[in-house]
Amino acid sequence: MPTLNKVSKAYLASSEFINWENHTIQALARTLSAHQPDDNIITKKCFEWVRDNIKHSFEYQLNPVTCKASDVLKHKTGYCFAKSHLLTALLRANSIPAGLCYQRLSIDDKGAPFSLHGFTAAYLSDYGWYRIDPRGNNKSINAQFTPPKEQLAFSIKLDGEIDFSDILEEPLPIVTDVLTRCKSYQEVFAQLPDTCLL
Repeated sequence: MPTLNKVSKAYLASSEFINWENHTIQALARTLSAHQPDDNIITKKCFEWVRDNIKHSFEYQLNPVTCKASDVLKHKTGYCFAKSHLLTALLRANSIPAGLCYQRLSIDDKGAPFSLHGFTAAYLSDYGWYRIDPRGNNKSINAQFTPPKEQLAFSIKLDGEIDFSDILEEPLPIVTDVLTRCKSYQEVFAQLPDTCLL
């Protein structure tokens, strides 16, 4: 995993998809961090806000398809990847280094076909890099902020599933391509990105 002193600027950058300089993202970031000097508390509040207030596109059968952090916030919906873009943007807007993480998971929990799953890592002063998953909880998913222990939405259970250790500065192009090209949540689901290499 990258160390903060070598990569802090890259993990604080605003970019096409992690566009934290957008005024609505900045406003929400300020609200979530108000009167909170502790990066653990700010991270927890940002994580829980995205997890609980942005609806997962497929689970709730919602359009439009979103990719840019600002669009996720505007439309209040997104696939896991898009939700991680917004969480990463909110953290960076609060000067907390953040990056993007991926797992490769079975779509039906039985084996092939597989799809990538996206989430976020934040650099916390007390713990270093800590991964958090804003996908959204339900009866079978219970992602929480419990550092130093991780409590992600999914665990690796089957052959072919992979928990990638990389923390990326920017979303994978195969992810952003699907999210920007597809016109509906159904179309995204039919073309979910997959790779066994990062």
